Amino acid sequence: MEATTMLPILKKKLAFLSGGKDRRSGLILTIPLSSDQTSMEELSTTLDYLLSIPSQKCKARGFTVIVDGRKSQWNIVKTVVLMLQNVIPAEVSLVCVVKPDEFWDKKVTHFCFWKEKDRLGFEVILVSANKLTRYIEPCQLTDDFGGSLDYDHNDWLNKRLVFEKFTRESTSLLDELTIINDGDKGSAVDKEKYACHELLSELQQRRFNGSEGGGAWCPMEEELLAQPQVMKLLDSLREQYTRYQELCRQRNKRTQLDEIHAKVMQVVTWLQGPGSELLKTQQAIGDSTRAAQALQQKHEEIESQHSEWFAVYVELNQQIAALLSAGEEEEVVELKALQQQLSDVCYQQAAHLEGRQHVLQAAQGFHGTTQELSQQLDGLLGMLCADVAPADGASIQQNLKLLEEKLQIVEAGLASLRQKGGLLMEQMCTQPPWPLEEAEESPAGEQQDSAQHVETVMEELQLRKQRCEDMVDVRRLKMLQMVQLFKCEEDALQSVEWLGELLDALLKTHVRLGDDSQESRTMLDKHRKFVDVAQSTYDYGRQLLQATVVLCQSLRCTTRSSGDTLPRLNRIWKQFSVSGEERQQRLELAMNFHTAAERVLQQECVDPEALDEVDSSGKTLLDRLTLPVIFPDGTEQYFGSPSDTAAAAEGVRERLLLVEERRLQLQELVETTTSPKENVPP
Repeated sequence: MEATTMLPILKKKLAFLSGGKDRRSGLILTIPLSSDQTSMEELSTTLDYLLSIPSQKCKARGFTVIVDGRKSQWNIVKTVVLMLQNVIPAEVSLVCVVKPDEFWDKKVTHFCFWKEKDRLGFEVILVSANKLTRYIEPCQLTDDFGGSLDYDHNDWLNKRLVFEKFTRESTSLLDELTIINDGDKGSAVDKEKYACHELLSELQQRRFNGSEGGGAWCPMEEELLAQPQVMKLLDSLREQYTRYQELCRQRNKRTQLDEIHAKVMQVVTWLQGPGSELLKTQQAIGDSTRAAQALQQKHEEIESQHSEWFAVYVELNQQIAALLSAGEEEEVVELKALQQQLSDVCYQQAAHLEGRQHVLQAAQGFHGTTQELSQQLDGLLGMLCADVAPADGASIQQNLKLLEEKLQIVEAGLASLRQKGGLLMEQMCTQPPWPLEEAEESPAGEQQDSAQHVETVMEELQLRKQRCEDMVDVRRLKMLQMVQLFKCEEDALQSVEWLGELLDALLKTHVRLGDDSQESRTMLDKHRKFVDVAQSTYDYGRQLLQATVVLCQSLRCTTRSSGDTLPRLNRIWKQFSVSGEERQQRLELAMNFHTAAERVLQQECVDPEALDEVDSSGKTLLDRLTLPVIFPDGTEQYFGSPSDTAAAAEGVRERLLLVEERRLQLQELVETTTSPKENVPP
């Protein structure tokens, strides 16, 4: 009888062995009746199962049965007590019927269990729950009756299921091991070895762990759990399994060698066959980054396939190493030969995979640099083909700087391309060689084509870069000429401004004529130098404008400023020339006037005609000061302000007054010398 066949009934907890004992060390069997109708058939089945658990020695001490009728009816309690007579009359020592308070008193008088003791075969007492401790110690009672004994029915049921499963499986395993060890069943040994080992391990583990859920095995009593039976089964299993292991070891050693040999040959055959063919068909480097990436993806797929076989190699190597440490001499020689053959083939194939990976990485770098350099050359060419129409010299300088930077980037890109191209060809040339029997089939021609392709690409980009450099030289010359053109125009405009400033200074500040001949001569010399500066400025502007014309012709372009700069320069120069000539004539008149005036003023004897000449030149100079400068375009401009002109004229008038005084003095002297002669008598 097993718990699995009656699990639904046992779960109802119609009766249970809590593990408690009475004062005679007999087991306590508890029957908790409920308010629902209890099935006598299920209760009987439960009692039969529970009474099959203890040993005969334990049963001989008798049972104390507690019938908990507090929630049931009297007729059911009576039926249960009578049923005990039929189920376990010999094993029952005492039946304690736990009654409800003041409920059965009248009915009990109609049926007294103590009078039926001889017929029942055991003693029956009616007792309240709180007085049950008169017959059973509190520590042997569950908490339902005020005791302190812990009992979990579900836990007990789970442990029973585990124990019965253990007993069933261990007995089956023991029978099977006995048949295998005693009979000649080599194939059965190989087939059942792993299953037997696993089952034995599980049974031993289950021996110490009470349930499959992981709870600790805590037996209530060894009589209840049949622990000696468990230990006896385990000892028998260990003995049979030891014999079984030795038999397996003898047969497994040869089987392992055969399996390892077969697996080694399987790995070697694939690597030297399909694996090598896959690598030999993948020798191209592609003609673009996208093509190289597709080849890289294909190579990764090949690597993935090889990885599976390399994992087998690692596993085999570990197995061989383990066998070598415990193998016999003949086996060691065979295993070392297999290990060496496997390692040689795997390392050779791994070297080919690594070499191919390096080639593809170098190819991606080369194609990526090629694409980047081609884009840089396209950008540089687009910049060179665009028209140059900057607004000023600074813009040209900026464009020229940008052009030089792009050219430097292209040069750096070409240097990087050469370096990566050299690395790619070096990687292709240094790939590991194939074995002699495969050398004739190696795709050397495809590698030569790839190397030729790399050289062709580098030569084409070198030519493109050279053409761009030539165009850059032409553009650089043109831009430098444009810078010079703008500079000439700016300087020409500056010369016009300078000349205008000189003219303005001449007309506004060059008004004085000097107070004597020496000062007038000094001012005349300064004026001539001033005119020389203006002449140099004018000549410099003319030269710049001529250079502008030449640069425009060279650049085949027209400028915005040179058209009106030359007329402005000529107009201002003509105005300056007229003003400078007028200024020079006035200074010359002033110098001549002061020279003549000083001479007549210093001489004691003066010719009247000389005085007349001084007077005439002074008046002419005064008249000249009142006249404006008339420019070629008909416009007029006076020197300085009216006050400046009046100040200059005042100095001339003062000198004229001195000359006039000198004239009067001479007249008085003449009159004085002639008067006595006229008064002398004849």
